[in-house]
Amino acid sequence: MKKTIAILLVALMVLSIVACGKKEEAKKDYSDYTIRIYSNSNSTERVTWLTNKAKEAGFTISIDDNSVISGDTAAIQAANEKKDGDILFGLNETRWGQVVGGTYENLKLVDWTPSWAGDVGEYKYDGKAYGLVIQNVLMLYRNDELGTNGTELHFDHWADVVNSGYSWYRQNKVGGTTNANINSAILYAFVDPASPAGGISVDGWKTLWKFCAEGKFGGDDWKYGIDPLIRGDVAISEYYSSSLYGSIDNAANVNPDNPLKGTTEPENWALVDIKDGTYYIAEYIGILDKAGRTDEQTEAVKAFADWFGSDEIQAAWGEEFDSFPCNVKAAATLYPNGTPAIYQLKNFALTTVPGTDMTYAAYVAAHSAEWTNILTNLGFFWKDTSEAKGEPDWANLDWATLTQKAAE
Repeated sequence: MKKTIAILLVALMVLSIVACGKKEEAKKDYSDYTIRIYSNSNSTERVTWLTNKAKEAGFTISIDDNSVISGDTAAIQAANEKKDGDILFGLNETRWGQVVGGTYENLKLVDWTPSWAGDVGEYKYDGKAYGLVIQNVLMLYRNDELGTNGTELHFDHWADVVNSGYSWYRQNKVGGTTNANINSAILYAFVDPASPAGGISVDGWKTLWKFCAEGKFGGDDWKYGIDPLIRGDVAISEYYSSSLYGSIDNAANVNPDNPLKGTTEPENWALVDIKDGTYYIAEYIGILDKAGRTDEQTEAVKAFADWFGSDEIQAAWGEEFDSFPCNVKAAATLYPNGTPAIYQLKNFALTTVPGTDMTYAAYVAAHSAEWTNILTNLGFFWKDTSEAKGEPDWANLDWATLTQKAAE
């Protein structure tokens, strides 16, 4: 599939060059200004690829890889503290809602509308930030003799996994974007704006505790949820969409005897059919209002952001790093035969929470600190059962204290 897509991308670029003709030859060179970028989408490979492609397009950029900045919290804190950023990209709706809403003292966004704004659908904060990459969390299962042995799985909610009768993977720590998204997916069925337990009913926390207490975790060999599923150590697992197909392509190297087989056409695995859908995040790009930057320098920053989010570059980015673009034109280039099933699932992150005017993504943002404190204070997600605390006395908990950060 990658070879076919690569050929399509080359053809697209050639046509683009031919169509632009002399106009392309006269493209402005912005390389005199170094554009400072903060992002959590910053693996060494991504940083190297983007730096080189930007240079070819006439831009000079500076972006730290994940040996310097790791995770969305670190990226946004560094940008807020250093106050030298031109571009912020990556993160998710939770963080972007905070940036747009003015949560961070030193992070203000420039009013800006890219040429491709109409191609990203609902993934935008009009005039402020626009979607680049869509990602979601998936619940997968083996349907062979190492899983359900042919039985199809249909749930109403993500939380139903705890009563499924099958073994499942659970994460081993509170932190991490994918871990947080799994929790958000499980807690979705238990939203209660009136609850003192972080806006989630007590039944929700009981269910998440059961998910942790009865789920399986196998130590360092299970870095991600796809690993135990490939090995056949669990029947059901959770994983993030952007690396799924690449992981399945590599499955025979992990379990040569009984690997997962088939990528866009699964052979011995399937998505759990969940009525609610799943929790999506989108990575966005926005232009920071940097003190002392000249109008000409701001022009360079806007030109870079417009270039990076274009269908041609996002298709190339998606092909290189196995991600799905928000840009529908880029997505059509990557998947000319139609959108893969993993990206056709209902997105409950953008549904409105009953009793509020917030989307669920915004609701998660509003309560995320409380949820982290609850998980930490009660001792969720131990690395092995010897570290497990006793199940809380749910009827007699002081939620006012549990939702606050523990004293150091």
